[in-house]
Amino acid sequence: MTIPTDPETGEFVRSPNHFAARITADGRDGWPVEPGRYRLVVSRACPWASRGLVVRRLLGLEEAISVAVADPIQDERSWRFTLDPDGRDPVLGIRFLAEAYRAADPAYDGGISVPAVVDIPSGKLVTNDYPQITLDFSTEWTAYHREGAPDLYPEKHRDEIDEINQAVYRDVNAAVYEAGFATKQSAYDDAYSRLFARLDQLSDRLSRQRFLVGDTITEADIRLFTTLVRFDPVYHGHFKCNRQKLSEMPVLWAYARDLFQTPGFGDTVDFDHIKRHYYQVHEQVNPTRIVPKGPDLRSWAEPHGREELGGRPFGDGTPPGPPPAAEAVPPQW
Repeated sequence: MTIPTDPETGEFVRSPNHFAARITADGRDGWPVEPGRYRLVVSRACPWASRGLVVRRLLGLEEAISVAVADPIQDERSWRFTLDPDGRDPVLGIRFLAEAYRAADPAYDGGISVPAVVDIPSGKLVTNDYPQITLDFSTEWTAYHREGAPDLYPEKHRDEIDEINQAVYRDVNAAVYEAGFATKQSAYDDAYSRLFARLDQLSDRLSRQRFLVGDTITEADIRLFTTLVRFDPVYHGHFKCNRQKLSEMPVLWAYARDLFQTPGFGDTVDFDHIKRHYYQVHEQVNPTRIVPKGPDLRSWAEPHGREELGGRPFGDGTPPGPPPAAEAVPPQW
């Protein structure tokens, strides 16, 4: 995997989301909400894709939107479906996610990223706009939410959620990659400093309240969680984000365990996929491709004590039931 960086600054350059059509209740972009029509393609290794898995579970959209899980190990042809029989996605009939990208735009020669939502009848990619995908699951697919589904993007808190999401994206979600993929010291130093300054601010905020916004789980918690759950297994060592481990930051560690132990979060996490992807695909960072044995994951099950701060994880709603058998993650420890 070639990591794009700016040769002058040494900064990691993230590819833009080229396909940004939206699937909406009124179909204004030509893609109407329709159960069974779309397939969410993910890698359980990817934090951006994992947001979609969590939101889909919490809202109970499993029957409305099917999911395809790619192999955590990519090759030069993109995300591949080698976890499926004959190496093909059983619904889309393709071997590589790139095929859906090219079906949408035969001239496209950019990056192939997950999450991706594919139109099953045509085989065309609809969107890889990961920030919008989960918001639309919450706001456009309401007719197909399960009974008791939480409101993950409550209207009265949207401005605050958006503000936090912007800061978390810049200084946490993206900063770990900018530190890990930097090719010059100054680029690394900047990302490292922003990351830990923001984690300190978030820790202070979460020392006083159980969740980031209001007293329930929202989109903001999901976006932070998918980075935190990868911190000790990957980002601390592999990406040199090593001022402290997550497990050495008491507030954030308890917060992350609280979410991990909440139905819909930890039951979508596959640490094996996470570790093998980062350590084996990023050969520029880890040329030996050796996957470390640690850390000990059993501590994720330890009591977190966050109930003392109050809050109602699902608001007036209820937790989701167990994941569908075909989507269950193998035991993590």
